[in-house]
Amino acid sequence: MAARTASVNARIEPGLKRAAERILANLGMTTSTAVTMFYRQVTLRGGLPFDVCLPNRETIAALEEAERGGGKVYHVGSGRELTEAILNDDDE
Repeated sequence: MAARTASVNARIEPGLKRAAERILANLGMTTSTAVTMFYRQVTLRGGLPFDVCLPNRETIAALEEAERGGGKVYHVGSGRELTEAILNDDDE
């Protein structure tokens, strides 16, 4: 493995930094490890490792509804349970 001698500096919101670092710590990794993983994925994929796009009108409306406290909440333990709950929802 090559020596780690390069630095990356970024200015981000302090609250976002604290929240992300708390999650990373729970995952057992440092910010440096997470940034290294991100850079490796960018290099492997030849771009960002996630989709970057503008939300459509339906998504914007759903986000706005969620911010107002609307929408449905499902308490499930897995993706399969969520799918079943949605498919079995009597309101739709």
